[in-house]
Amino acid sequence: MRELLTLEQYQVELLALATPPSGPESVALADAQGRVLAAPVRSAVSIPGFDNSAMDGYAVRLADVAAVPARLRVVGDVPAGSAADPWAGPGECVRIMTGAPLPSFADTVVPVEHTEPDGDGDWVTVTSAPTRLGAHVRRAGDDILPGAEVAGPGSEVTPGLVGALAGTGVVSVQVRPRPVAAVCATGDELVADGSPLRRGQLYESNSLALAAALARHGATPVRADPVRDDPVALAGWLDAISTRAGLVVLTGGASVGAYDVVRDVLQAAGGTFRHVRVQPGKPQGWAVWNGVPVISLPGNPVSAQLSYELFVRPLLDRMLGRTERPWFTAVAGAAWASPAGRCQIVPARLTTATDGRLTAEPAHPRGSASHMVTSLARADGYVMVDAEATTVCVGDPLRARWL
Repeated sequence: MRELLTLEQYQVELLALATPPSGPESVALADAQGRVLAAPVRSAVSIPGFDNSAMDGYAVRLADVAAVPARLRVVGDVPAGSAADPWAGPGECVRIMTGAPLPSFADTVVPVEHTEPDGDGDWVTVTSAPTRLGAHVRRAGDDILPGAEVAGPGSEVTPGLVGALAGTGVVSVQVRPRPVAAVCATGDELVADGSPLRRGQLYESNSLALAAALARHGATPVRADPVRDDPVALAGWLDAISTRAGLVVLTGGASVGAYDVVRDVLQAAGGTFRHVRVQPGKPQGWAVWNGVPVISLPGNPVSAQLSYELFVRPLLDRMLGRTERPWFTAVAGAAWASPAGRCQIVPARLTTATDGRLTAEPAHPRGSASHMVTSLARADGYVMVDAEATTVCVGDPLRARWL
């Protein structure tokens, strides 16, 4: 009988298989989207680099506009990108555009909406007084100072981070190399070429979905055609792929049935198979084949993809040195049943309720049944129900993650 582990116990077992992140490589910032930083990135400049205007309007001395209406003479213009530093005396001002350097004489900006033109443009009347000294001025270094860390090792390069790094003048970053991850579905019942199905057959979807997930999460996937339930064929494929890949993910044949070839082949090589207290995804296994970790996932599509999220993705994060994703809290927006003694993992639709709370409802009316592949197409996240719970009531707090 297989040993029964909690989800956390099995995660720890798998994380021990992770090889340390390999040495960094330098990539252009434009090509770094989705990569994981291997070294901290620090700003070489202040952002902003100079005091500048946050509004289109007029650069003034606050003392000149403390009492309104105030009529000021316009003695210059500073557009964005200008290096000009015009001087204005008492009772004078300078027209300024958003982002333009604040002239040395000025301490405040009056938005153009708070003014009225006076005469032929050489004068302006301020109709609303600024509320404080420095109003509508962006000070140098308000965002970040030279030497401050913009992002640390383990951070994933997102579009927002690309923009932030570009704003500091960064043109390349040190990142972790992408691990090569091989994916293969097993089973005589699988059809991969779209040909008409015979009785007992089904279209293979796991390798495509898992390869897409691996690519999205920082690996270079290598997807194989399905391997039949043949121990010699499976062992031969593992021998060949282990010369190229740093991680192998198999689906199917992981349970206790008479034709579960993955289990038989991996156990013969010293592999370990467990039952984990989750639903779906109870049968799980792993082995090391020619020095390469091989993770065996169930064959049902929802089981395979949720098992990937719970077990393979954290292993990939560890291989990349990526910061672990946190769980967050959502409240149940519907009621459903949960199996006793097993953490239920439910593909969910996550939405914001009128009271501002994040709510979760099962993405499929049948919940988390392991064969319902469309549930993941409808889901944007998943929630975990504790093993002690047998029912979920509306308003119950749940651990959640985005898919």
